[in-house]
Amino acid sequence: MHGLDWNDLRFVIAVARGGSHAAAARALRVDPTTVGRRITQLEAALSVPLFSRDARGNLVPTEAGALVCARSEQVETTIGDLKARIGETAAEAAGTVRLTAVPIVVNHLLVPGAAPFLAQHPRLRLEIVADTRDLNLTRRDADMAIRLARPDAATGSRLLARRLGALRYGVYAAREVAAPETLPWITYEPQMADLPQAAWLAGPARPGGAAANIALNDADGLLAAVRAGLGRSLLPVAVGDGLADLVRLPEGTAPTPGREVWLLTHQDLAHLGRIKAVAAWCEGLLAGG
Repeated sequence: MHGLDWNDLRFVIAVARGGSHAAAARALRVDPTTVGRRITQLEAALSVPLFSRDARGNLVPTEAGALVCARSEQVETTIGDLKARIGETAAEAAGTVRLTAVPIVVNHLLVPGAAPFLAQHPRLRLEIVADTRDLNLTRRDADMAIRLARPDAATGSRLLARRLGALRYGVYAAREVAAPETLPWITYEPQMADLPQAAWLAGPARPGGAAANIALNDADGLLAAVRAGLGRSLLPVAVGDGLADLVRLPEGTAPTPGREVWLLTHQDLAHLGRIKAVAAWCEGLLAGG
């Protein structure tokens, strides 16, 4: 006897409920001849008739057919429960989400904002990766990524991108330093020259003043240097305005740059409740900049 599967058993249930091949065919959206063929094949495999006709010509289960039908309905219930449970699991904010962003966003926006979010979703676990590199979501190095630039064609068709807002930048110095507007400018090291804030700091738009004798490759490093009193520099307003030990300085005549904030998600994960919850949280933290 060949192994039974659900595609065999559902024909038995449909015929028992409908009383005919035609009624079963309508329920299953197949041709009546297909119903008849599948029932015949199943009866041959079991070596027993599953249906007989009553006085009105309706198909009714034999004793063996009633047993098969009862067991088939148990399978139907189990599959239905399983589908419902899978749907509930996919919809709820539970499980692990691996999110990556540059260190200054992680350390000064995501981590400080995590406590109320995780309290609201106690079955959710965040793995936050602070990295200046663009981790590869296609290889699943992360599930989601916050990027400070509009995604280009190289990002890949398997990723979904949503613009969250923008990070505005301002000039900051340590509050306790005397005459902070005379401090030297802390800049980025040359390999980071393509960043908008690095170009502003290195170009003619920057107000007068010498460059400090220190340069860094990451905004979080610049923040640490500013807080240490080593000079003044550009920092995200969303970060600098929230730090009591910093003071915001006049920007001069040229406007300071901004960075678009984008959220990238692998499209195979976008329907999951946990991914939707993290996306909404990120948007609440970063929308508007």
